[in-house]
Amino acid sequence: MAEQAVLAEGEKVRSVYEGGQVGEPILRVRGLSVGFGGPLILENLDLDVYRGEILAVVGASGTGKSVLTRAILGLAPRLKGSVSAFGRPFGSEGVPRDIEKRWGVLFQHGALFSALTVAQNVAIPIREYLDLPEALIDALAKLKIEIVGLKMTDFDKLPSELSGGMTKRAALARALALDPEIVFLDEPTSGLDPISASEFDHLIRDLRDTLGLTVVMVTHDLDSLYAIADRIAVIGDRHILVEGDMEAMTRFNHPWVSEYFNGERSRAASSSVHG
Repeated sequence: MAEQAVLAEGEKVRSVYEGGQVGEPILRVRGLSVGFGGPLILENLDLDVYRGEILAVVGASGTGKSVLTRAILGLAPRLKGSVSAFGRPFGSEGVPRDIEKRWGVLFQHGALFSALTVAQNVAIPIREYLDLPEALIDALAKLKIEIVGLKMTDFDKLPSELSGGMTKRAALARALALDPEIVFLDEPTSGLDPISASEFDHLIRDLRDTLGLTVVMVTHDLDSLYAIADRIAVIGDRHILVEGDMEAMTRFNHPWVSEYFNGERSRAASSSVHG
């Protein structure tokens, strides 16, 4: 806890994307505890997400990174704690529909409907939340597909016809379908080759800059952390161990954090980004 105290508000301000300023969090988690009948996975966890930043959530396997996201989204039950989004708190009984419309989600493996085309997959949230003519829904879906770098020839492809990178892009297009303010990304570069992963990282950063998104990204990819993350939050021992910029990670005194951020793999990732 003493090390956490070192990461005061000045650390947080410095870590937010260049040119941005920390104001009220766009998303706030307080005292969150989650469990599924056994030992708690998360306990009394606090986390703030600031508008316009790319926040990366990292931690060892099984520490609850994806559980945290699911609890925020209302997909995993909260035993205790509160979540507020856009200044509005909501309970564990479910996320209000008007808040759901203001965020998008990219699941780890895309979660595209296998029997639907790319365009039909992207149109699903538009059709569910907005009362629009079918022609306009189709046009909006195709626009989102083009925004993420897919081609017109990809509109009518089934998920089985897509490469891993194309699947991620199609799933991201669906996450952007309603022009969200926050996008949650679960392991967005997992399963991609290094070139495709790097391209996807840059796509995320460019979309953040162009659309003014706030990004919460669960990842284990050190290349992504060095390339695009403004701030990092490390989960361990059921709560946030440390949060801040990369410099804060490298000097935090914890066995897993030290090994992860000061090890050979981290040094290689840093060299690849900074030359």
